Formats: sequence, structure tokens, C-alpha cells
Amino acid sequence: MTSLRRRQFLWTALGAVASAQPAPKPNILWITCEDMSPNLGCYGDSFARTPSIDVLSQKGLRYMCCWSNAPVCAPARTTIISGMYPPSLGAEHMRSEVPMGEGRKMFPQILREAGYYTSNNSKEDYNVPHTGKVWDESSPRAHWRKRRAGQPFFSVFNHIGTHESQIRTRPHEWRHSFEGVRVPAYHPDTPEVRQDWAQYYDNIEVMDTWAGGILKQLQDDGLADDTIVFFYSDHGSGMPRSKRWPLNSGLRVPLILHVPEKFRALRPPEYKAGAVTNRLVSFVDLAPTVLSLAGAPRPKFQQGVAFVGADKPRRHVFGFRGRMDERYDMVRSAFDGRYVYVRHYMPHRVYGEHVAYMFQTPTTAVWKRLYDEGKLNAAQSRFWQTKPHEELFDLDNDRDEVNDIASRQPAITARLRAAVDEWIVSTNDRGFLPEVELHNPVRSSYDVKKIKPMADLAASMKDGVDAQLAAGLTDADSAVRYWAAMGLLIRKKTTGLAALMRADDSPSVRAIAAEAVGRYGSAEEAAAAAEILAALGDMSKHGVYVAMLALNSLDALGPRNASVRAKVKQLPIKVEGMPQRGGGTFGPLIRAIAGS
Repeated sequence: MTSLRRRQFLWTALGAVASAQPAPKPNILWITCEDMSPNLGCYGDSFARTPSIDVLSQKGLRYMCCWSNAPVCAPARTTIISGMYPPSLGAEHMRSEVPMGEGRKMFPQILREAGYYTSNNSKEDYNVPHTGKVWDESSPRAHWRKRRAGQPFFSVFNHIGTHESQIRTRPHEWRHSFEGVRVPAYHPDTPEVRQDWAQYYDNIEVMDTWAGGILKQLQDDGLADDTIVFFYSDHGSGMPRSKRWPLNSGLRVPLILHVPEKFRALRPPEYKAGAVTNRLVSFVDLAPTVLSLAGAPRPKFQQGVAFVGADKPRRHVFGFRGRMDERYDMVRSAFDGRYVYVRHYMPHRVYGEHVAYMFQTPTTAVWKRLYDEGKLNAAQSRFWQTKPHEELFDLDNDRDEVNDIASRQPAITARLRAAVDEWIVSTNDRGFLPEVELHNPVRSSYDVKKIKPMADLAASMKDGVDAQLAAGLTDADSAVRYWAAMGLLIRKKTTGLAALMRADDSPSVRAIAAEAVGRYGSAEEAAAAAEILAALGDMSKHGVYVAMLALNSLDALGPRNASVRAKVKQLPIKVEGMPQRGGGTFGPLIRAIAGS
């Protein structure tokens, strides 16, 4: 063999060996913050000062239609970590921990099994408990720098400085002018509101500097060309009527994706430096997307789609609202890129229920005071009033979602109504159960199709359905009875409920029946209902979730609960063995009822 032929043979052999080596896996970095809508310069907000994120956007792809699914942190993060809609797990209530289910894993576990080093710095706040080792390290000291040499990493860095609590931290030296703030149509234009909005923007500016520091570390380590970067917030602005509300104002977040040239084969088709995409994505899609990028197996239980990969684009994204701290509600919503559809299952509750933590923000307090004084216009007043069954908003013409056009656009409303119905059924939404039943091992089976029709009827606010609701009061399933009683409460009816509040096997049914009787029955019946609710409000006897529901119902009685206020004042706010998460919700409830 000649020298030339030997060299040719050697290069051919080396090429074959190289081609047989597995392709390098990308590092994946998440830079996240809290309680922030897309108020960034790169999203067209001229009031924001965000040079670091803007530079990242110039190199990457900017998603214009990303929804967080949940408008508050723990359920939103549960969506991310599980790749599932929390209502399908019964995990939609704020800090109400339920198991993910046998055979299911949090997605960083799957990445670890695929060879990744996983680090989280540092917030978790999930509504599902850990099952096995999820992170190689989850702490304020976690960093990709602790991995083995050459090991690919998935690292999360989270900034809490944009959180709702930081909007109201005083004293504060403002960087943004009060005059330059845009006050949304639903907020009153007062100095307190402008101060809070300006401080919100100040916090975003600080966050941007922090994010730039993380990106500099990546560059200094020589890893920028090997790392796919995501930037996003955990849900919308921490201002009231954004946070906690599954409207676009509470669910839309910025999402920027940067895929370096080395991994251009992984880029979505619409990817160009500095480009935007209107593809609909949501947090349930993050886990499958990361697994797809990492070449890791995607489990069948995940309900999202990979927005970087071969999955088909979504036609809709969805939102939900359950219990927010001490206050119960149930809302489901959908977005098609233009229209936001909202369905209220508890329309008798006002939008702005008194969540004590929310009322610490000056905007909330002045907003409610001005409403009580009758000084607000219709758009500003709506937050303090009860709700319709359905709403529809056209974002092209109503960015603040204050003009409900559901009755004027029946075809669009029907289309999005059907999308929400299909989503609820396909995910076996467990939110139709009273919360205590989500923690009750006796209820081993659940089929949303058996309960949802009664809940839909109850929430519809239709007249002439009393007989159907009354029939539901005798159903063998406690959840059906719960919604039948709710339907009568919504309609301010008490037929059949005085007996039910005393004798039903389900304490949740008794609580809702007692609320209806307490609010709309005779004075004598109301006194009896208040006694029943006060007794159910003792969590040492009935547990956390029955007590919380009963105290919400008792508070709704208003002046008609006066006879039991002294008893309520003596109720425990903590008991041995109560859940560690969310245990601080009883003090505000008891103070709201007892007036102290």
C-alpha cells in the first residue's frame, strides 16, 4: 500500500469513528424571574430599561403568546416541573400538596438519567412532593460549575426581586417617574397606584442587571456557544388583577429562546436572530421542550407539546384559578392568539376576594376604598363585583380586558367554550372536587364527565333549573351534591338545603348548603347555619380543608354571622399534623370574620 493510500485509509477510518460518536448534548440554562408581564424593552415597552434582556432577544427568538397556565407561583411551577396541568392532578390550589401519581417523575429527574447535571438556584415551591432525587443541587449555592468535567448541564437561576412583595417594600428610592407610568383601565389613577407601578419597573431594571451577570458568567466560562438559554417569568405582573387572575394580564409572560449556532439543527423553523413568533406556548410545554432538546425520553403522562421539535403548534393555550391562599374560587380560561375566554364556576364570588396578602399592596387598599366610596368608573369597579358565568375579551381592541363581548360574539364564545370543555375532559380535571376530597384516599376513582354536567348547570346562572339542581342534592356522588348545592346558592335559593346542611355525609356539601341558608334563609335558619359553619371551621376536628371552606362560607354571611364571632375568635389557627405549606391562611380568615 502506498503512503498516499495509507493516509487516505486512515482518514476514512477516523471519520467513521467520529461519525459513530454520539452528538454533543447542549447545555440548557433557564434564567427566570417572578411576577412579571412582558414589560421589557424588547417587547415594545418604552418605559422599561432592560438592556441585558434586550441583547439576548436580539440574538434569539421572542415568543409573543406565552401563557403561564396559572397566575400564581406554586401552581405555575407545578405545571413546569410535572409537564402536566395541575387541575388534572388536583394540584391547582395554592400550596395544597398532592402526589404526582405512581410512575411519574419530575422532568429534571429524566434529565439526570440522561446524563445531565441539574441545578436549581433556588426556588421550588411545587404543589407536588419530590419523588426521589430531582436535582443534583437545589439551593442558593447551586451552579453549573459544580458538575463533572464535560458533563452537560441543566441549570435554573431565579430572581425574586420582581416578586409582588417587592412592589410594596418601603422605603424605596424610585428610578422610574410616576408620570411616565401607564395605568391600566381597570386601576384608578392615584399616586399610590403610580408609585406601585413605578416600583414594579424599578425592580425589573434591577433584575435585568442580575440576568446580565448570569449571562456574563456563561460567557466567562467559555460556555455561551454550547448553551441554549431560556428567559421567562413565572406568571404575569404582581399588581392586583394581574397576579391571581387567569386573564391575559395574569398569564402572559415574556419568553426568549436563544439557540447557539452549534445547535442550529435544534432551532424551530421560525428561528432567526431577533425574530418574533406568535406560536402559542404555555408552561405545560416547557418540560417536553427541554427533554426534546436534550434528546431525553418524553414520558406519556406529560400533557404539553414541544415548541422546539416536531410537535404540531397549539390552537389554544389554557389557564386556571383555584384557591388563592385563604379564598376559594374556580375559573378556567383559554386563549387563541386574539380572544381570551373565561369561565367562572363560582360567579357569586367577587373578582377581588379579600386575600390578605394581596391587600398589603397599597394599590389594592386604595382601589377598594375608592370603590366603597363610589368614586370609580365601571371598568375600575368591576373587580369588586360578582362575575358573569362567561366572558370574552378581544385583545386586538381591548388590551386591558375590560370590555366583555361574550354576548356580542356568540360564535367565537361557542368555539372557545368547546375548547375549554374538551380540555377539561381530556385532562380529567379534578378541580370539580371539594379540596378535602383531593386529599381523601377513599375516593380512588374519578371521572370528570360524571360531575362536570352538574357543575356547568350550577354555574350557568340559568333560571328554571331548580328541579334539576334539587335532584342533584340526592345524587350518590358527594361532588355532584356539592355542585347542586352550589347552584342553588348562586341563585339565592335554599330549597332542600336546611336539611342537607345538618345531615349530609360530606362536610363540604354541608358547608355550601349552610352558606346558602345562612345568606338567604330566615333569621332563625341563618343562626343555625352560622353555628354549623363555625363548628366545621374547627380544623382540630374537621381538618384544614373542610375548615377553610367552612370559614369562607361563614365570612360570606356578613352581618348574619354575628352570633358566632366570639366562637370563631377561639378557633385554632394551627394544629399538630397540619400541612406545612399554606398553614398561615387561617389567621386572616378568622380575623376577617371576628373583626380583629
